[in-house]
Amino acid sequence: MSDLTKNWPSLGAAIKQRTPGIPVTKCLIAANLLVFVLMLFNGAGFWHSPNNIQLAWGANFGPATQDGEWWRLFTALFLHFGAVHLTLNMIAFWDGGQLVERMYGHWRYLMIYLVSGLLGNLVSLVWQGNQAVSGGASGAIFGIYGALIVFLWQERAVLDRHEFRWLFGGACVFAIATIALGFMIPSIDNAAHIGGFVTGLLSGLMLMRGLQEHAVIPRLPRLVAGAVLAAAVGFMLIKLPEPKYNWGEELLLQKQINAFIQEDQAINRSWLNIMHESKQGSVTYLELGEQIESDITDRYQERYEALSKLPYDSNLPSAAQLESILQYTKQKRDASRAIAEELKQGKQPALPAKPLP
Repeated sequence: MSDLTKNWPSLGAAIKQRTPGIPVTKCLIAANLLVFVLMLFNGAGFWHSPNNIQLAWGANFGPATQDGEWWRLFTALFLHFGAVHLTLNMIAFWDGGQLVERMYGHWRYLMIYLVSGLLGNLVSLVWQGNQAVSGGASGAIFGIYGALIVFLWQERAVLDRHEFRWLFGGACVFAIATIALGFMIPSIDNAAHIGGFVTGLLSGLMLMRGLQEHAVIPRLPRLVAGAVLAAAVGFMLIKLPEPKYNWGEELLLQKQINAFIQEDQAINRSWLNIMHESKQGSVTYLELGEQIESDITDRYQERYEALSKLPYDSNLPSAAQLESILQYTKQKRDASRAIAEELKQGKQPALPAKPLP
């Protein structure tokens, strides 16, 4: 459907005369490209971006979004999982967006895009729950095509018959074929596609303006569309699945685990310094034992107590790592304590040159 306005001059000329430029489409495409480039410079891959990067940039994910981070429904619209994902979306967006912006006008068009994208992501939450990290402009783009179909159908009486059939049929085939493909490829977020498309149909009807300057659009269909859309939002909010775990607790675990890893590295450096001093023969056994107790044992004990107080839920992704670290910390604490006690009693234990295992 590329460059449609050149192939059908009657419709193209009419909407171009009414809305000459397409600044919203250009700005939205630029925003998607800019975010993709920024992500590349911050750890994302060109062909595939891992989930942790997507989450850090605001992808849509049940436990995170439903833990008060509802802004993810918006930010996810500008995130793409690789160059192919981005390219396909932007081509489809350019083909449909340049028509729909001129059909509806800049602000109505922007409203259709955003509402379709937001509600598409909300449907994705209901459909996929805690199972997937999602992002991309496709829900909003499907909303644009939904609005395109509504406009063409509404104005079919004043359009050339061949022009209407070609445009209307092309938009329907694109939507149906892409949604059908989504059912065959598990990685595609088909829920966002369907949700965005239906929202585009309804919001397109609500915000409809005629091709002719003074065309009167019936009020009742607008009100019905608005009521259906509001009811659908309420239904989806009720049907949101319970998050599998608390996102705030997971972030806290990740933060504390990273802090422990850094502290463990510092303790290991302290151990190497203590072993170096012991070889110099400048400290007594008692002093060496007290130093190990202070710089090694006590620090592991403090970390063990702090980590033990963290919220624990076996569903948390970092729960298994926390259990492993607790076991490791306890082992290090007990081993260093045993060595310190022997030294303080005047005994000479075998001191490992490397940090304690």
